[in-house]
Amino acid sequence: MMLDSAITAVITGGASGLGAATARRLASRGVRVALFDLDAESGNALASEIGGVFCHADVTDDAQVAAAFAAARAAFGQERLLVNCAGTGDAIKTASRDKTTGAAKHYPLDRFERTIQINLIGTFRCIARSAAGMLDLPALADGERGLIVNTASVAAEDGQIGQAAYSASKAGIVGMTLPIARDLMNDGIRVNTIMPGIFETPLMRGAPDHVQEALMQSVPFPKRFGRPEEFAALVESIATNVYFNGESVRLDGAIRMPPR
Repeated sequence: MMLDSAITAVITGGASGLGAATARRLASRGVRVALFDLDAESGNALASEIGGVFCHADVTDDAQVAAAFAAARAAFGQERLLVNCAGTGDAIKTASRDKTTGAAKHYPLDRFERTIQINLIGTFRCIARSAAGMLDLPALADGERGLIVNTASVAAEDGQIGQAAYSASKAGIVGMTLPIARDLMNDGIRVNTIMPGIFETPLMRGAPDHVQEALMQSVPFPKRFGRPEEFAALVESIATNVYFNGESVRLDGAIRMPPR
């Protein structure tokens, strides 16, 4: 896929972090970008910066997602590229004892379900709706009609203590990548997933210096956090390499996460 002004992209979670970096990267190539997010202030500011459009969307709400796609398409036309960056996470042990009372407790199921709803079902909701719209696009070189890039995590393969819900949600994204690519193969729609490692985010930069340093030293090479721009560069590379399809790839400096 040639990245230029003929291409429209939708980026979920596009107002910050990996999504914002991807939005800036694609816009620098002339791509028209629609940002889906809950953060209207940041989303509108970034949309103004890159000449895009912001669409408020909670990926767990089918009506909001449908309205966001309608607004994006009204502004820029049917998207050929969907990048799913919206997500959440927490850390709660499956079962443990209360530090104060010693009473046994378990992972609150509503918290578990919410993580699955946002990360896994929210991703699939956007994939299904976007892919349905791509079906009617004219084919490009090699018969390509569109591309979907999902964001999982290295936790899909080596989740840490307390990450049962998060790892399950991200492993689900990895697990559905190839079947969806096969579902859409005869329509020329590619599907791939990126599994980031430890990336530089506002949350990470808020951690104490000694914690940040220990995390960076745990990365084999280079010994630093991943940069959102490096995630965006991989999205760009996947977009321009039509033979890249049905893959889930780690972007992690070769790290393998320990139990904690």
